[in-house]
Amino acid sequence: MIEADCIFCQETAVVLENDLAKAFWDIHPVRKGHLLVVPKQHYATYFDVPSVTRQAMDALVFAAKDLLDTRYAPAGYNIGINSGAAAGQTVMHAHIHVIPRYTGDVRDPRGGIRKMLPHAIQKRMS
Repeated sequence: MIEADCIFCQETAVVLENDLAKAFWDIHPVRKGHLLVVPKQHYATYFDVPSVTRQAMDALVFAAKDLLDTRYAPAGYNIGINSGAAAGQTVMHAHIHVIPRYTGDVRDPRGGIRKMLPHAIQKRMS
């Protein structure tokens, strides 16, 4: 099923796709090359996605890594899923963030994505 009012269900500039999933650039990227991998059908959260579709999404995560390795040569990756509003999910269509990381993009990368968030958000998380 496709939801008419869901931004991720709409036609997008697809970068990668397979039968069940697609990937496109995040419109609010955390880092250069930030991709979103989403199921083509609408499922609100990652936990609602059937296993065959999750496997298709996972295949695109690896395809995204290959693309980003070639295009941007990052030094590492953060792979993230926010499931539910309380976890920070703002678009209620399941999606996986593939975020390339670059040497020196933060002073101390320990702790992963938390170091990339603005200071005000970090304080609220404490």
